[in-house]
Amino acid sequence: MYDINDIMRVLPHRYPMLLVEKILELEPNVRAVGLKNVSNNDPYLIGHFPNDPIFPGVLMVEAMAQVAGFLSLVSLKKEGTIAFFSSVERAKFRKVVRPGDTLIMEAKVTKVKLPFCKMSCTAKVDDKLVCEADLMFYLPK
Repeated sequence: MYDINDIMRVLPHRYPMLLVEKILELEPNVRAVGLKNVSNNDPYLIGHFPNDPIFPGVLMVEAMAQVAGFLSLVSLKKEGTIAFFSSVERAKFRKVVRPGDTLIMEAKVTKVKLPFCKMSCTAKVDDKLVCEADLMFYLPK
């Protein structure tokens, strides 16, 4: 398991855009599982439906991308560099995510042809699928 300090050594993101709090599982070049606790104190929830706060779908995709980016950078031993988001395909939002939910995101490598890497990603709350997408990254030399 990797904690927030380990994640910050690998990813360049910082508060409030660092959305992954733990990496629970990591199989280099294969898959990674990360965690995000959704809190009513998260700054992006203040104005996103203030009377009925909902975690934004675009941030679910970003959180999945951060898990995938962590997997890519650790697998290729490029910690501290940037994995640039290059495409999102087949994104689907299946359920609403609210404060108090724990988002569990999984990224699986589907194709690597450097400098590009493609991942199939899912996000779940209580073992129920809430979001899925295929994400591609550009990994600079």
